[in-house]
Amino acid sequence: MPRILTDDLGHPVELPGGPVQRVVSLVPSLTEAIAATRLEALVGVTDWCTHPADLDVTRVRGTKNPDRAAILELAPELVVVVQEENRELDVRRLREAGVPVWVAVIESVPQSLQVMRQLFTEVLGWGAPGWLEQVEGLWGSPELPPVRASVAVPIWRDPWMVVGARNFTTDLLARAGLRNVNADHEDRYPHVEVADLDAVGADVVLLPDEPYEFTADDGPEAFAATPTQLISGRLITWYGPAMLEAWEALSTIEG
Repeated sequence: MPRILTDDLGHPVELPGGPVQRVVSLVPSLTEAIAATRLEALVGVTDWCTHPADLDVTRVRGTKNPDRAAILELAPELVVVVQEENRELDVRRLREAGVPVWVAVIESVPQSLQVMRQLFTEVLGWGAPGWLEQVEGLWGSPELPPVRASVAVPIWRDPWMVVGARNFTTDLLARAGLRNVNADHEDRYPHVEVADLDAVGADVVLLPDEPYEFTADDGPEAFAATPTQLISGRLITWYGPAMLEAWEALSTIEG
């Protein structure tokens, strides 16, 4: 008998009676998580799904412009998306075509842990993978550690944009003892002037390689007063196995 579960937006999703065997992931971080757990079940991913590096499955374009026809041809038992990265239009069109779509909402570390545990144990029916239990052991504390440094995190330039409030990255940094100086901004990803960003008082500006690819020659030169550090965008924006590496990488950042 099919199972009916409700996703994070309250939509009922019809699933197979047993473990899900054909999954399309439109979320790069969840692609990595699914591949690390049951690679053979992953039948379609986006062009932005870069981990694992040797992933060899059908590509269905991007997170915000997926090839819906290609997804239908793959006959997935489930398509996995998240509210922040994927479009409501694509979710609606896939559902109208009869494809089950699970929408997750992730704006904090606790939400990410809850979503991943539910996804693997209840939705996919695979049980909790070992890497998830390790992630929960590192990041699952309800208490925030003392702040040891303040940081700013640009995600784009010309115009400059930064990580602001109510998102996974800001919460992840806080749980690593790093205060985002833009965490109280009313916008989640506000536009800022680079001169203001340089003068805001951060101990270090973290320059990720996604979505804008900051490099040693593109980014650090804009800051005269604040030290900068290049960092993998995957380690501060991806939930899943990347959080194991993030724990180690973020622990090295000091004020």
